[in-house]
Amino acid sequence: MEAKKPQLRKERIDRGIKVRADDIFALNSWREVIYLVGPRAIPVVGLLVLGPFLSAYSREILISTASYALLAISWDYMMMAGLASLGQSLLFGIGAYFTGILNHYFHLPWFITIPIATLTGSAFVSLLLTPVLRLRGVYFSMITLVLPLMFMRLIEATRILGGTEGLTGLDSFPNEWVSYYLIMFALLLALFGFRRLGDSDYGLIIRAIKDDDRSVMNAGLNVYWYKAQALFLGGCVGCFVGAFSTHYDMFCGMPGFALDYSIMPIACTLLGGMGSFAGALIGAFILVPLAEVLRAFGALRIVFYGGFLAFSIVALPEGLFHYLSRKYHQIERWVEVR
Repeated sequence: MEAKKPQLRKERIDRGIKVRADDIFALNSWREVIYLVGPRAIPVVGLLVLGPFLSAYSREILISTASYALLAISWDYMMMAGLASLGQSLLFGIGAYFTGILNHYFHLPWFITIPIATLTGSAFVSLLLTPVLRLRGVYFSMITLVLPLMFMRLIEATRILGGTEGLTGLDSFPNEWVSYYLIMFALLLALFGFRRLGDSDYGLIIRAIKDDDRSVMNAGLNVYWYKAQALFLGGCVGCFVGAFSTHYDMFCGMPGFALDYSIMPIACTLLGGMGSFAGALIGAFILVPLAEVLRAFGALRIVFYGGFLAFSIVALPEGLFHYLSRKYHQIERWVEVR
């Protein structure tokens, strides 16, 4: 009589270094230290050390990529609090115009305009959106989508702040290395800062608001105050990108409210994986350089770009970072079903 083939199933087990939680590890050797620190050291070394070895064109692409990565991290953090924003261009544009006003009309240098525009711009957006924090889902998203369009039409109709021509001839950074390392340090600070914040008790409250805000209310916590804080912190990152770009391009104008600054961060986060911040970074460092490479295909680049994005999201709905993280920290093997 022919023997019956055993049924197999795939089993996933954590590696020996992993203990019970994502932030607890048992280290027994330098090899395990390298295993743990390696993934965290890659972005630090890659962004800070490789810059001098790249061409000027490559550094420009990297700076653009870092800018979109910051916008994606900002969007990911706001989503962690349940703020489904479609208006990262609002943050970018407000930060850009606040910087342009300070530099063009008051002649303040970049190391003063950028921090002032980052904080005051985020505070302005937070006050602007505070009345609609009680809205959920698509209703809040529609408000954030409409506001940048309103600001564009207001500037165009009234011709204030340079009108359609914008503010030109603004001060630039002293040299290319100041701009490069400023945006890279800001990217690393946002990445590791938000990851640390997300794993803290405060981050647990923010995540709980997204999952079940009524339970948080029943616990005696002011949900809308925490949402306002999340909006301000995420807004600081978005406004910083706009302020930085103003001095980098020596221009600010209506293109700062363009829809690209709202759609691209969302695409980067969905590709890389929501809720991780590192996923937003990975997505930006894939999509932005890819868009530059596909320029050679002319009008067809949208077809290739959209096809790649759709395939990636369908094939890896969890996001690239979560997939790679699981493969890195776990061992998969086939075991017999008993």
